[in-house]
Amino acid sequence: MLDIFDILGPVMVGPSSSHTAGAVRIGKMARTLLGAQPVKAEIGLHGSFAETGQGHGTDRALVAGLLGMRPDDLDIPRSFEIAREQGLDFTFKVLQLRDAHPNTAVLKVEDASGKKLTVQAVSTGGGRIRVDKINGVDVNFTGAFNTLVVRHQDVPGELNRITGELVGQVNIANMSLFRNRRGGEVLTVIEMDEKLKPDVLDRIGSLYAVQDVTYYEKED
Repeated sequence: MLDIFDILGPVMVGPSSSHTAGAVRIGKMARTLLGAQPVKAEIGLHGSFAETGQGHGTDRALVAGLLGMRPDDLDIPRSFEIAREQGLDFTFKVLQLRDAHPNTAVLKVEDASGKKLTVQAVSTGGGRIRVDKINGVDVNFTGAFNTLVVRHQDVPGELNRITGELVGQVNIANMSLFRNRRGGEVLTVIEMDEKLKPDVLDRIGSLYAVQDVTYYEKED
């Protein structure tokens, strides 16, 4: 069944929902997962993003997202200029990725404190996106829900402690775990219908095996 979004598409600035609106959301997702506005960004473009992205404004859209803009922001065409004014140093390069969607971008971002993050994400059409990798770890989420990403050690009971903080707070729509090895590092991704309160995030962040907590609040 089609919804109104499928028929009309997103409210956006730019010629293409895949190359422009989706690209803005990819940039904004990377900014959110970093937890701050980046001061440095190396942006890799694969496939169609690399071949036709400049003509469709994909490059400006990705930078606009890194600045926190939404797909309907009228300043998207000026994102390069605004980025320089705000101290964001950005570069682009062409990538050849294996088995990747043609509308793929890889963003290596860094904030003023030196924190770094690498996000690989895809614009899947109609302004929608999918995050495929975070710091080289395979993941799969879209930003269509309020999303909690917890990086923690693979120790017994830690998932139970994390989800225990959510009891009575939210309804979980989807939950996935991604780990590099047994006993190593885990990314737990929890997609929720409701928004999370800051104190819940603080409690999860204070759990002893948790290394980092990131929260993405979906667009209204």
